[in-house]
Amino acid sequence: MEKIYQLFKPVYHKEEIFKEITECFDKGWTGLGFKTIEFENKWNEYTGHKHSHFLNSATSGLHLAVKILKEKYGWKEGDEIISTPITFVSTNEAILYEKLNVIFADILPDGTLDPKNVEKKITNKTRAIMFVGLAGNIGKLDEIITIAEKNNIKVILDAAHMSGSRYNEKHILTKSCLECIVYSFQAVKNLPTADSGMICFEDEKDDILVRQLSWMGIDKDTYTRSNSNGAYKWHYDVPNLGYKYHGNSIMACIGLVELKYLDISNSYRRTLSSWYRNLLEPKGIECVTHVNQNETSQHIFQVKVNNRDKIMLSLNNCGIYPGVHYKTNAAYKIFNQSIEDTPKATRFSDSVLALPIHLNMTKKDVEFISEKLIQSNI
Repeated sequence: MEKIYQLFKPVYHKEEIFKEITECFDKGWTGLGFKTIEFENKWNEYTGHKHSHFLNSATSGLHLAVKILKEKYGWKEGDEIISTPITFVSTNEAILYEKLNVIFADILPDGTLDPKNVEKKITNKTRAIMFVGLAGNIGKLDEIITIAEKNNIKVILDAAHMSGSRYNEKHILTKSCLECIVYSFQAVKNLPTADSGMICFEDEKDDILVRQLSWMGIDKDTYTRSNSNGAYKWHYDVPNLGYKYHGNSIMACIGLVELKYLDISNSYRRTLSSWYRNLLEPKGIECVTHVNQNETSQHIFQVKVNNRDKIMLSLNNCGIYPGVHYKTNAAYKIFNQSIEDTPKATRFSDSVLALPIHLNMTKKDVEFISEKLIQSNI
């Protein structure tokens, strides 16, 4: 049988995970509770964040980030958040959920936001910048933060691809106008669960509020009430209209185990990336480089090619299944924007190809994929 080269194939340390999950079954507690709290604390220890809240997805986190900052600073419907068109659609849908307008800025050759173009897009209605760490790349986030500080606007970091990414040996943390970072632990991410995410606020008050909003706006979650003293465990208030966005202990069990292996996994991803580069760049194939290349999570390995669709079909015929990350969001009707306003993003979207990169791959796999890509690119 011909070998299949998947774009993603997560690795799970099953025996350790089963042991963690068995503890949940033995306690009779699989929902929000002791394991979600443990995972939040371990994530804080690992990253250096002060506040982390475990959610059912990064999409939920992005929505709550926009909602909380909107209410905190009195943003109005129709106010604007500048964002990138090169991302999964959930990044920008989170802005629309709160009836704010998405304004797309153009990108750099690495697929991340171009600070100069961002600055040009700022108006008197701009309230925030949504920065996406594409594939684990920090890009020019520092310059984006400087622009935001100068213009008194906020920054939300969509770090869905950035679990374990560092810059100058440090994790990216909340600070000044960067008030919120959202991570994804979705099924194919570097730290995979079935689906979940983490939202990290700088302000403790925001962390308290996000915990309420993620559990229907209730001021005391079920686990806290069940473990409190007194006869009024059933009593709670609902000060806010909320959502059922919280994470559960089964997903937290998977996250707790895989967190222990995250740095090792990311290191191997960077090794796979270097093998690809050594084979492809001498043949004239452009590989997307990260600013923090030696410390990136390398969630995706991207190249740029001509005749992308033809090349994909050719690779498919060899059992290789690459991906496209991403189709420019400016092409989607819901955002009501023109692809002509972000021409660099459009060109990137038309040429970018994500090659298989996961922990099951070997150097021989990289050599085979590279050979077939080179042949199909002629």
